[in-house]
Amino acid sequence: MKKVAFYTLGCKLNFSETSTIARSFEQRGYRKVEFNQSPDIFIINTCSVTDNADKKCRKIVREAQKINPDGYVAIVGCYAQLKPQEIADIEGVDAVLGAAEKFQLVELLDGFQKQPSGGARVYNSNIEEVLDYHASYSLNDRTRTFLKVQDGCDYPCAYCTIPLARGASRSDTVANVVRAANEIAGRDVKEIVLTGVNIGDFGFREGRRTETFFDLVQALDDVEGIERFRISSIEPNLLTDEIIAFVAQSRRFVPHFHVPLQSGSNKVLALMRRRYRRELYADRVAKIKESMPHACIGVDVIVGHPGETGAEFLETYEFLNEMPVSYLHVFTYSERPNTHALGIRPTVPQHQRAERSKMLHILSEKKRRAFYESQLGRTATVLFEEDVVEGLMQGFTENYVRVVAKYDPLLINELKEVTLMGIDKRGFVEVAEPEHV
Repeated sequence: MKKVAFYTLGCKLNFSETSTIARSFEQRGYRKVEFNQSPDIFIINTCSVTDNADKKCRKIVREAQKINPDGYVAIVGCYAQLKPQEIADIEGVDAVLGAAEKFQLVELLDGFQKQPSGGARVYNSNIEEVLDYHASYSLNDRTRTFLKVQDGCDYPCAYCTIPLARGASRSDTVANVVRAANEIAGRDVKEIVLTGVNIGDFGFREGRRTETFFDLVQALDDVEGIERFRISSIEPNLLTDEIIAFVAQSRRFVPHFHVPLQSGSNKVLALMRRRYRRELYADRVAKIKESMPHACIGVDVIVGHPGETGAEFLETYEFLNEMPVSYLHVFTYSERPNTHALGIRPTVPQHQRAERSKMLHILSEKKRRAFYESQLGRTATVLFEEDVVEGLMQGFTENYVRVVAKYDPLLINELKEVTLMGIDKRGFVEVAEPEHV
């Protein structure tokens, strides 16, 4: 029985796909092990959102070679689709599989015979030919499950390679997603995170829209056995009033939204080829807070995009500072091949990108702290996880407040009502000791 290990770089979508690929190995008699347990086969699922993600892939390949010099190394994911030959030239890599081929990995590489140096096998279709949709969800990796509902993207944002790496927008059907959610419920999973490249664009199959994301949300709210559904990320122009209103009164969808902004300057949004202006974003945040005052709102923001002046960065900073959002995911712009942004001038020097990133990271910590403080004294429901640090276990409330409590094995993967008491030195919220039922 050959041993296989997996390593995932990047987003929640990648985690869902890695888990599905892993199950295909186990169904064929392979034994899944940890990366450091000298596996016979290493599968590395890559990201390529930034140049740093590419460097991480190379580092993981080197680590795999140290762990087992004779191990078979296969690379899949976005980096593998975008730069297959570059990866094939990395010493120690035996196979590279693009977006269309990664779900056929076991069949295409049957036997997993180590290749001579420089002889990596490459399977990589043109992205325009990647039309099939492959359903995926994660299991046994974390307390919550990431359920893929959509793939690809039709938005030509100036800085982004994802349409080149994943192809056109396409989706599962509502019926199939509900079926998967019921399967997951049968495995005692309490929370499902809906994930995809552009999930608000859900509903495209074979080039035409047949259903909507709102249809999906309504159907999933009736799934028995799942306590929580969480929307991973949704574009502001696709976050409709009806979705917000439905989540506000939902039995299962939690008051947590992650809404990409990217810039608070309308000029920079236009340069980025985003499909909204800052006024729409402010309206979406106001609508959420109006119907769900305790909702958590996360924000993606990019600093240092070509054409962003110091004054326009300060527009973004002030916009976010005044907005009732809860935390930021800050990305420093990095040049990606074959993107429109490469032709925009002037470019922002690296040291200025770093300074702007630091300012927004500090703002994010202030925002998170203020949000957590606003929740103290409230009663909330926490889903406790298995991670234990210094005798304390962690979990998240429905509105994404990270809490810590004294370790108790009976609490793992359980939803418990708690009172939010205070904030510890790490910035986590302390709770009164949960009572057993």
